[in-house]
Amino acid sequence: MREICVMEIINQYFSDFSPRQTEQFAALEGLYKEWNEKINVISRKDIDSLYEKHVLHSLAIVATGDFPPGSQILDLGTGGGFPGIPLAIYYPDIEFHLVDSIGKKLKVVEAVAEELGLKNITTAHMRVEDIKNRKFDFVVSRAVAPLKDLWRWSKPVLKKSSPEFWKSMKHGLICLKGGDLAQEISESGCRPMLTEIYELFPEEYFKEKYVVCVPC
Repeated sequence: MREICVMEIINQYFSDFSPRQTEQFAALEGLYKEWNEKINVISRKDIDSLYEKHVLHSLAIVATGDFPPGSQILDLGTGGGFPGIPLAIYYPDIEFHLVDSIGKKLKVVEAVAEELGLKNITTAHMRVEDIKNRKFDFVVSRAVAPLKDLWRWSKPVLKKSSPEFWKSMKHGLICLKGGDLAQEISESGCRPMLTEIYELFPEEYFKEKYVVCVPC
């Protein structure tokens, strides 16, 4: 089947999917191509590279370390559902709350999640600044804003971490970013941990792309 074939780049790096997870990942291409014809949530030049540029990119977060069982995770500015949907497939027992200020994008997210049978996803059409009386273990995001803004928005909704954060990921912001981050990091006032994705997945696309982790 073509759906399985296009997943080859994912299967190069992950070999422990359950049959259900394999089925869910394989269904992503058809679902996103269908929805992208109605609501453009993925660049048309990237839709044929969905598994590399969107799914595997999202799973780079997984490759840097596991989320503790029972974690609650906020996907800030989820857009079409990245990294939230691939992470929710990978972690079926962890809750993901996908937030975006653009309602039509969440319509796609909700439809894809429903079609895949993902019960661990909730969505909200709102800005992260408007989230009140709720805390998360992690905030994840995919290059939706400069690090200083992501950190400013994330701090109020994150649980506090122990000093052991640096040894074992407890709570914090995890974002996917690319390019020369020196100035962005300097302006943020943060001391993030950077993992070069090309070291995890040696594909040309991932050169100068990073998983950026900031403790709280």
